[in-house]
Amino acid sequence: MKYLIAPSILSADFANLQSDVEMINQSEADWFHVDVMDGVFVPNISFGFPIMAAVKKYATKPLDVHLMIVEPDKFIPEFAKAGADRITVHYEACTHLHRTIQLIKASGCKAGVALNPHTPVTLLQDVIEDLDLVLIMSVNPGFGGQAFIPNTYKKIQDLKRLIQGVNEDLIIEVDGGVGLQNIAHLVSAGANAFVAGNAIFATETPTETIAKMKQLTNDSISI
Repeated sequence: MKYLIAPSILSADFANLQSDVEMINQSEADWFHVDVMDGVFVPNISFGFPIMAAVKKYATKPLDVHLMIVEPDKFIPEFAKAGADRITVHYEACTHLHRTIQLIKASGCKAGVALNPHTPVTLLQDVIEDLDLVLIMSVNPGFGGQAFIPNTYKKIQDLKRLIQGVNEDLIIEVDGGVGLQNIAHLVSAGANAFVAGNAIFATETPTETIAKMKQLTNDSISI
């Protein structure tokens, strides 16, 4: 199984964004993780299409776009045009989730659904076959630097059971408090994609940190 590292550009140096994008290009990372926050669904605001287009201009790896916004259907086609390869919406923000998933796919992107810490994975049972990715939030969305929620391990294991015999190619991604200290445990629980922000960008040598994360995933055994 391939394990994917997705540095979150929300933690990048926006005064030197091109430099950080090129650093990720040259590293062992697999995706760029793009967090979009509207100040309504979550109590923070990040960036939109202009920043995403700037990243896409220089990125040589896929853009993994995480929409923490209300009414995502209004913006999905535009995010696809701006260069998203994968678009993940929140279960909690979608009244008609199946319709939203189909819109993502119709826009030419892989479709993902994110779950907040309080949301059980069983709520995805009726759409799990249609998904390419499920993002387990291991912190409450909206702010970086939060402590990892230990119940995440159980949720990953629950999701692994849910997809058995149904959609075993599904990517299980984890976002929040992920770093060198717990990435191997997350692999053992069943996750195979990992979002990291401060854990990468706050280090003296981000490329070496990414390489260490990759090594830890490759040395682990998924159960």
